[in-house]
Amino acid sequence: IDAQALIGTDTRLWPGTIIQGASRIGSNCEIGPYTVVESAVVKDGARVGPFARLRPGTVIELNARVGNFVEIKKSTIGRGSKVNHLTYIGDALVGKDVNIGAGTITCNYDGFAKHQTIIDDEVFVGSNTNLVAPVHVGRGAILGAGSTITEDVKAEALAVARARQLVKEGWAKTFRSQQKTRTHHE
Repeated sequence: IDAQALIGTDTRLWPGTIIQGASRIGSNCEIGPYTVVESAVVKDGARVGPFARLRPGTVIELNARVGNFVEIKKSTIGRGSKVNHLTYIGDALVGKDVNIGAGTITCNYDGFAKHQTIIDDEVFVGSNTNLVAPVHVGRGAILGAGSTITEDVKAEALAVARARQLVKEGWAKTFRSQQKTRTHHE
């Protein structure tokens, strides 16, 4: 725990947790195990970890939840929102009571500049969603799992951006047979 860090009463730090820089952690929080908090703010009642990383400029609001293998950089996660697993949130403003599904990524860097993602209150983001910044998702919208969102989504809308599933029956058996034949001839 860095000498500059402040940690509120009744906050539990689990083994392997590292608190760096001028981090501020509120009361009644739970951090870790094996979580890194670097110059970030975690407000009262929030839970972070295990195996999470909060990078500089991150603010986790009251009673928010950041779960396992989540990295957050220079972003605010709103009151009561959940970012539970296997997710990267960078340069984003996430409203209150938002659910971010597993495997979600804010694609904030285009190779030249960083761009912001804004997710308003009460949004549901399905698992394995890519939000290509700059993009704004309106209040109460639902983003379908597996979507790549490249345009703004209006409030209360459903956005699904993925290709249709194609099933070719018997294809796998034919493919394996061809591969075995090719391997035997080489």
